[in-house]
Amino acid sequence: MQLRFLGKDTQGGGSPTLYATDRGTYVVQGWKVHGHPTRIEIPHRLLGHVEEGKCLGAHLDDTGRGSFILSGRPVTDAAALATMDIPGHETCVEVPTKKEVRVSATATG
Repeated sequence: MQLRFLGKDTQGGGSPTLYATDRGTYVVQGWKVHGHPTRIEIPHRLLGHVEEGKCLGAHLDDTGRGSFILSGRPVTDAAALATMDIPGHETCVEVPTKKEVRVSATATG
């Protein structure tokens, strides 16, 4: 899997990062969620690096403290992992890329 760096949100003790892959997915690096190897926590601001017209194809749970929890498939590709800088308190998951759908301001539910 080839990774293309999209952006990072570096802050005290963390470096959540977003990558696009050559498989049409995203790899999202974030903080480990204890006891859940397929879940990570990322800051809201990291989503500002998602490519225009696209979105993460994953459910995001808002923690209420400026971050989201999301689930994905753990990345095991050795070549991809070798290109990333992942501190011990972080991990990464792969999630689908979806087309962004904007709801019209006149739409009713």
